[in-house]
Amino acid sequence: MEGLSLLLAATLNAGTVLAIAGLGLLINERAGVVNLGAEGLMLIAAIAGFATAVHTGSDLLAFGAGALAGGVMAAVFGWLVIWLNTNQVATGLALSLFGGGFSAFVGIGYVSEKLGARPEFPIPVLADLPFIGPALFRQHPMVYIAIAGTVALSWFLYRSRAGLVLRAIGESPESAHALGYPVRRIRLAAVVAGGALCGLSGAYISVVYTPLWVEGMVAGKGWIALALTTFATWRPARLLLGAYLFGGVTMLQFHLQGEGVHVPSQFLTMLPYLATIFVLVLISSNANFIKLNMPASLGKPFFPGA
Repeated sequence: MEGLSLLLAATLNAGTVLAIAGLGLLINERAGVVNLGAEGLMLIAAIAGFATAVHTGSDLLAFGAGALAGGVMAAVFGWLVIWLNTNQVATGLALSLFGGGFSAFVGIGYVSEKLGARPEFPIPVLADLPFIGPALFRQHPMVYIAIAGTVALSWFLYRSRAGLVLRAIGESPESAHALGYPVRRIRLAAVVAGGALCGLSGAYISVVYTPLWVEGMVAGKGWIALALTTFATWRPARLLLGAYLFGGVTMLQFHLQGEGVHVPSQFLTMLPYLATIFVLVLISSNANFIKLNMPASLGKPFFPGA
């Protein structure tokens, strides 16, 4: 039971990384923009957050630096694809490649750096409960923020006027423009907000989840977060559940190794990515289901004068 409790705690921790980044990408795609640069954004934010934590000793400033770095890079991406009408797929891939190389270059001097002991945040009384205490009530505040953010985003998208406008722009930017809404500015705001969340996720990896800096440490989590938006059919609650599912698969490899299960480590390392491919193939087998849920103008450029 103790091992199962620790596995559940690790699942929530790992799933938080994917959930925060996935929520950011979901905001992008609800506005009609595909950002394939999440991996690069998270890497740049990871080194920005880690460097800030090393020099200031403040996790809060580190998260702020990560979110700022992600937001700035996303703003550049948004300017290219929204105002200059560059191809969204190609620009996103370029951002991902740039982020990998730039973070590796900047992070050379931080490879040997280490952060101090990470603070613990047990909730009084609840943290001492058997089984569920260690699993649910000794988590970092970012775990609870991810859950609260999912609820808030669901309310925003489906219960607020601003959320309705955002979804309308993702469905038919021409109609939204005809009604007088500044489509390109709203799309840029959505891209920046999504980039800031990806940045927050990247900083969480290097400051809390690991915590250290290693080149390429995001290790495909940006791509998994991108796949989660399709897995969740662009709905926040489903995305959170999917993030915990993939987080559990990721942590299962370490749990099995700790239990002495004799399975090649390479196969266990592949599990999260195999699960991602399997789920995408399963969902893609029903094209009508995807078509009904996907924003109609996803990935399509918008020309106000056209």
